[in-house]
Amino acid sequence: MPDYRRNRIPGGTYFFTVNLHDRGSDLLVTNIAALRQAVRDVRRRAPFHIDAWVILPNHMHAIWTLPLGDTDYSGRWRALKKAFTKAVPVTEHLSAIQQGRNERGIWQRRFWEHTIRDDNDYVNHVDYVHFNPVKHSYVEYVADWPFSSFHRAVARGLYPVDWNVATTEATGRGERG
Repeated sequence: MPDYRRNRIPGGTYFFTVNLHDRGSDLLVTNIAALRQAVRDVRRRAPFHIDAWVILPNHMHAIWTLPLGDTDYSGRWRALKKAFTKAVPVTEHLSAIQQGRNERGIWQRRFWEHTIRDDNDYVNHVDYVHFNPVKHSYVEYVADWPFSSFHRAVARGLYPVDWNVATTEATGRGERG
């Protein structure tokens, strides 16, 4: 088995990208209630703070801060994927190998992780998470995407509700200033 080297800082803050196996799927947004329940169940057993999160049809980006002394983000992702997988009906194509291993074909096996280094890195990654629906052309404005922690951040006064509107109109591009 490969030894994937992951940076593990107790109580660290991490940016993640987690993809569905079928990049043409919309399983995450069509089953958003099951995903939210999986997150609640995992957080109940293994707490973590959600700094930012966006759910897109076929992948998601999240920033988590783990409790002091804790480094097990991999176990949390494994539990979250497992809980979500159990909650959704089997509709995906399963290879003979997957069937033999009693596996589902929902998730890519790995996820991408980046340890947040400093305040500037944190701000850049939170902005990236929230801007992602615009980047992928799902919506024109960040506030129009319903499956994002952006709305919580607006309610807390961290972003104006029209965060990317002025930049988009001024530059003609769907990018942040």
